[in-house]
Amino acid sequence: MDYENNNWIWDGVYNFPHLFGGLMLTAALLGFSTSYFGGIGVPHLPYLWSDMGIFYKKKCDKRRIRVYMDGCFDLMHYGHANALRQAKALGDELVVGVVSDEEIISNKGPPVLSMQERLALVSGLKWVDEVIANAPYEITEQFMNRLFNEHKIDYIIHGDDPCLLPDGTDAYALAKRVGRYKQIKRTEGVSSTDIVGRILGSLRDRKVSEDQNDTSLNGDPKGESQPKGAHLSQFLPTSRRIVQFSNGKGPGPNARVVYIDGAFDLFHAGHVEILKSARKLGDFLLVGVHKDQIVSEHRGKDHPIMHLHERSLSVLACRYVDEVIIGAPWEVTNDMITTFNISLVVRGTNSENNFSLSGEGDPYSVPKSMGIFKLLDSPSNITTTSVAQRIIANHDAYKKRNAKKSASEKKYYAEKKYVSGD
Repeated sequence: MDYENNNWIWDGVYNFPHLFGGLMLTAALLGFSTSYFGGIGVPHLPYLWSDMGIFYKKKCDKRRIRVYMDGCFDLMHYGHANALRQAKALGDELVVGVVSDEEIISNKGPPVLSMQERLALVSGLKWVDEVIANAPYEITEQFMNRLFNEHKIDYIIHGDDPCLLPDGTDAYALAKRVGRYKQIKRTEGVSSTDIVGRILGSLRDRKVSEDQNDTSLNGDPKGESQPKGAHLSQFLPTSRRIVQFSNGKGPGPNARVVYIDGAFDLFHAGHVEILKSARKLGDFLLVGVHKDQIVSEHRGKDHPIMHLHERSLSVLACRYVDEVIIGAPWEVTNDMITTFNISLVVRGTNSENNFSLSGEGDPYSVPKSMGIFKLLDSPSNITTTSVAQRIIANHDAYKKRNAKKSASEKKYYAEKKYVSGD
């Protein structure tokens, strides 16, 4: 197998310049002396000096380390984003493989998002440099050769949670065997399985609520109970995680700051596209992520599916976003516009917050009166509700898929060990 790099000489020149410099000088003097006594073979000193530029160039142009990480990236969440952030930290350039629909179906069950939607989500992350579509679920010898030879990959990355094929074998066994595998720490508290479970749980709560309401009409006092609403998250937010996701830079004094707000629940391809469009209108994109209570008031008690800090990290991981207001107010006020030096407020046409039908006041009345409001045509018609409906429409298939995945996740948590780095 053609995995080895035969440029050890140049690597030695770069990593041990003094040693190779000494050898070069010795060879040059030897060539001078043998020439003086009529010897032939080793070049003269002036000839060697003319090639010194090769070594200097090698030192300046150190080859960048390229790492590869793959995944299904179905129902993209901050756990995916954090995994790719960690992978990028192990190299200079991150290449991401997005597993094909067919491979997901045969190894895990039906995907929720299409390949194009998953590609848009992965490409929209700030740590991703290149994307390979329709990657295989298993790192085969043929695909590994392609990664090493065509894509110049140095290391293959995966989390510390096991990735098993249907026959129970390790999908990354070959990469580990050739010494080109590195491991990162899994981001706990969320998974695609967990999110599907929340959606199915919300559906169950809604049915329970409807049954209770029907019963209450017949005089059952238990009909006063309310649905559970959004399900508990295991995510433990830390200030460090927010800093890791943040760009760490504010707008310049003359920057054109564009503001857009929303729930950004179940972060999807439609969110990426509208944020990309908004970013093109200015120098700095500020995104307001509404509080859980606000989302619940406008979309129902089973929303949001993802909680405030989960939604904020998903938005912050997007390459088009510069800053996030965590728990943004519903109304865009004059004070808020002044505080953040907002030049333009935008809203997508494909929004689930239809305040005109709710009888409430327009939350954008102030920027509209100031002439700094713009309605953007949404590039995609996908919404949080439409994604959730895909899961609900295939309830039995996803319930079966989740039962299998939940069992493997419980086993992981029971046997997990600490992995350094995060």
